Amino acid sequence: MNANINLSVDCQGLYEITHKVQGVVAKSGVNEGLVTLFIQHTSASLLVQENADPSARHDLENWLNRLVPEGDALYTHTAEGPDDMPAHIKAALTAVSLSIPIVSGKLALGTWQGVFLWEHRHSPGPRQVVVNVVT
Repeated sequence: MNANINLSVDCQGLYEITHKVQGVVAKSGVNEGLVTLFIQHTSASLLVQENADPSARHDLENWLNRLVPEGDALYTHTAEGPDDMPAHIKAALTAVSLSIPIVSGKLALGTWQGVFLWEHRHSPGPRQVVVNVVT
């Protein structure tokens, strides 16, 4: 089964989409299998990360922003603003696809794990994640 998760993001940050992915899995009827996610953008990414304590997300965002700062003199791709090239680099350093096992009709995530879309741009906009569920 294939589906799309369409989101509207407000700004840079981590957006939990676990419940949306689980909804697609439930709708598929697959009890044992694999779900694959792919984000169709070059300035956002996907990850499995801690979903219990928001400080973990905050620390990840701060660390990646320090690693890939805006306004670096090396950037030549600047037509779309100072956050554009850093967003592409952040997406290159993280993941644009994920695979998660399905066990007993549910995502086989650990106790504190959630699925996140990581938006690397400051401006709001639509994002699309392609979801494929297989047995």
